[in-house]
Amino acid sequence: MPVVPNRKNVDASAVAIMLTLCLLWGMQQITIKVAAPHVAPVLQVAIRSAVSTLVVGLVAAAGRWRGWLPGVRGGGFVAGVAFALEFLFIAQGMRYTTAAHMAVFLYTAPLFAALVLHWRLPAERLAPAQWLGIGVAFVGIAVTLLGPDAGPPTGAAQDLDASTMLVGDVFGILAGAAWGMSTVAVRCTRLSEAPAMQSLFYQLLTSTVLLLPLAALTGQTHFAPGPIDWLCLAYQGLVVSFFSYLVWFWILRRYLASRVGVLSFMTPFFGVGLAAWLLHEPLEPRFLVGAALVLAGVFVVNGHVLLASWLRRATPDRGR
Repeated sequence: MPVVPNRKNVDASAVAIMLTLCLLWGMQQITIKVAAPHVAPVLQVAIRSAVSTLVVGLVAAAGRWRGWLPGVRGGGFVAGVAFALEFLFIAQGMRYTTAAHMAVFLYTAPLFAALVLHWRLPAERLAPAQWLGIGVAFVGIAVTLLGPDAGPPTGAAQDLDASTMLVGDVFGILAGAAWGMSTVAVRCTRLSEAPAMQSLFYQLLTSTVLLLPLAALTGQTHFAPGPIDWLCLAYQGLVVSFFSYLVWFWILRRYLASRVGVLSFMTPFFGVGLAAWLLHEPLEPRFLVGAALVLAGVFVVNGHVLLASWLRRATPDRGR
């Protein structure tokens, strides 16, 4: 197993950076949904990966690939496959469910990453409270997926029935699992020691090579963008896939993944709120209850140290 450099707990800078990233990521599903009638979702994510690969490659070449490590292609390929699967599942899921649902299920990623990292890295061992959080989160998933039908969708989701949305929600969970595995790949291989841009480049390049043929194989090649669709594609390719992920991998190299992950739980709140505001998507009671359990579980899994600190401060010293 490779030597993993020491990483620190989150500080004020990490919080500010993650707040910005969460807002950017919260818009991600919105732009896919908006552009979907004119640009097929799988083709969208393939295009965004291709654009970002080109931009990252040009920036790296301008710097003469300074600092890039040899011998990390294996880890880069594994992370890239997981990255490609994540966005394939997102794109497919957005055909069947709402952006709000996808925002919640996608960000189960820290749960899957924490489970695997528990077995791989001593610094990422799960505490009893974290196991409780994982249980709560999966109860929330069950409530959302298997609870009684809340009735026919309304508003922007009126063309989606319950069984259709269930398919999309499952794709969202698979996307979260794939994202979690890409985090594990970055943390558990020599890629963890590589520059953030190198990690990003390998993932984008691999996903481009995989997603372009997958768009053809799944019949998702429709491309008739208007001005708004071009803006959505630019947002996905430059703002999300290039800028935000470059910053994300930079953070992973400097902070403990399980600690940083707790901050990413803010993204679903942005995603759900933006979907309700911009797309007029309904927020059915069953979904809200399930989502609350999922996000509470994710918070406990990744924020148990913070919670323990709060409890210590709030509990009087019984020894006095």
